[in-house]
Amino acid sequence: MLNHITIMGRMTRDPELRYTQSQTAVASFTLAVDRDFIDKNTNNRETDFIDCVAWRSTGEFASKYFSKGSMAVVSGRLQIRDWTDREGGKRRSAEIVVENLYFGESKRDQSGGDRSSAPAPAPAPAPSRSGYGQPAAPGGAFSDLDDGEYDGELPF
Repeated sequence: MLNHITIMGRMTRDPELRYTQSQTAVASFTLAVDRDFIDKNTNNRETDFIDCVAWRSTGEFASKYFSKGSMAVVSGRLQIRDWTDREGGKRRSAEIVVENLYFGESKRDQSGGDRSSAPAPAPAPAPSRSGYGQPAAPGGAFSDLDDGEYDGELPF
């Protein structure tokens, strides 16, 4: 049988790192995950708050590199736990046991940078000839062909 889940969302708080009595690291955190559709009545996307638990080095990684507001991609398995609350009531909770944790955005995006304001990478150097008897346009852009050179056939 298959039990695999992948979600992407923002951390609602800093991951809480604890250690078991046998010194095994375990980090708990919650991801706010927007639904794919917009509610017709409110014209907003609803958000699910999904609990996650990461063990050992994955938990230490979460605690060290993620904080409240960080975009994270989590893959793992869904686990349903039954437990008893302080009043003796039976409760059930679902959580993702994290197997893999990835950054959901670049460091620049996390620090408030905007990709649209980043300078575009320089174009690759253009060859000296376009292959059709015309010099290549500056910066490797396309150049027009003279009517006399174009015979209606594709050049490949």
